Amino acid sequence: MPRTAKVAPRVSVDDAKSASANYHAHALTRGLALLELLADGPQPLTLIDFHARTGLPKSTLVRLLSVLTDAEYVVRVDERPAFRLGHKVLRLSTAYVSSLDLTVAAGPYLRQLAVASGYTANLGLLDGSQVLHVCVEEPPRPIRFMAYTGSRDDTYCTALGKALMAALPASALPAHLPAAEPYSRRTDSTITTHDEMRRELARTARRGYAYDDNEGSVGVRCLAVPVVVDGETVAAVSVSGPAAELSPDRHEPFVDQLHASAAKLAADVDVVAALRIVHRSLLPTRGGTNTP
Repeated sequence: MPRTAKVAPRVSVDDAKSASANYHAHALTRGLALLELLADGPQPLTLIDFHARTGLPKSTLVRLLSVLTDAEYVVRVDERPAFRLGHKVLRLSTAYVSSLDLTVAAGPYLRQLAVASGYTANLGLLDGSQVLHVCVEEPPRPIRFMAYTGSRDDTYCTALGKALMAALPASALPAHLPAAEPYSRRTDSTITTHDEMRRELARTARRGYAYDDNEGSVGVRCLAVPVVVDGETVAAVSVSGPAAELSPDRHEPFVDQLHASAAKLAADVDVVAALRIVHRSLLPTRGGTNTP
């Protein structure tokens, strides 16, 4: 006797909701779930699509979609019927975006890192051949590396720059490095050629973190790791401090702290949204754009 394929049971949109929710809260939760389905795309979705994805009765869906349509959060586009998002959703998303402040969103994670490590914590983005410091927190100690939110530094002599460039294809690197060789030598340890930098970025990618060994300033060392969201590097986070305290044999605990902080930043939807907004505000590079 032929075996029939097992069909996974349909999960109702109500299954994850509290049974104690009152009627109006229940209806609101269901309506928001329909908006989330439309936001996940592709649009438009038909009544049959909503029924298949939520498990809600069609009569309930008709009532919910009617309310959302009357309120202009949803637009009916044909007689199937099918629906897409309405203009009121844009008003909400615009208000959300305008309320985001990257220093407020990312600051607590950077402060935690600065206190735990004892070093200056820095969140950076690529901006052409420079790194833009979008959030900086200093540790509570008298001797510390000084940096400022909104300041910039060269990519080629910073751990942040290396961590960000190590994720790029080779064809994209010229847009983020000095146009002419040798690069300006900041210290005796500064990397000054394309070939040397490519080798350094390969080492960075293999070990999973970047290292600035007195390359930007004598007496200062820095470690950095990428902040990765859905396989894409959207920023990098670093700690910087006295060279004597960040020797290679002492890297492991600080790299662990950096990876933990990067994971927290990547998991915070407000931080990621704010980072993408800042990316879009940056000028195009010589070889393309900075938008992730």
